[in-house]
Amino acid sequence: MRMFVAVLPPDRVVEDLDDFLEVRRDAAGAPRWSASHQWHVTLAFLPDVPERAVEPLVDGTAAAAARTERMSLSLTGGGCFPDVAAARVLVAEIGGGESLAPLARAVRSAASVVGAAPDGGPFRPHLTLGRFGRPTDATRWVRLLDTYRGPSWTVEDVAVIASHLPRERGHRPRHEVLARVPLSG
Repeated sequence: MRMFVAVLPPDRVVEDLDDFLEVRRDAAGAPRWSASHQWHVTLAFLPDVPERAVEPLVDGTAAAAARTERMSLSLTGGGCFPDVAAARVLVAEIGGGESLAPLARAVRSAASVVGAAPDGGPFRPHLTLGRFGRPTDATRWVRLLDTYRGPSWTVEDVAVIASHLPRERGHRPRHEVLARVPLSG
């Protein structure tokens, strides 16, 4: 099963950024936008979780979250993967995101212990906004996002999510929240 563990921004935060982007969505050279109802800050991406590991993964995530104090985050500024000159992915940066790094390490460790090896490189807190069909110079998009300062919020929990890939080309993955586990405090 394809899964991830993430922080889900509250509706008011999602709506604020969605309103900011709305008038820009149809601009020439825009990325293929991610659905705002699926926006999240990934702590660990788990491409192949055995069914037997799902419950232990939730338990391990809950233990990691219970050792983590609540924190304040915001969406502020923009960036790209792999870089702005040859962007494939456009992201919103996370103000206060460095405070998520210990939690991300703990969640990734818990996933490894239960046989749900995480994928990806070093943790870089971000929220994926869209994807470009080919490498693109996204300087203008990053400059635009650098003018954005979203409302802050307190992270109170972490979600364990199953990601169901579409059966047909052109459709989006479906995300199913399996559990939300609280942070300490």
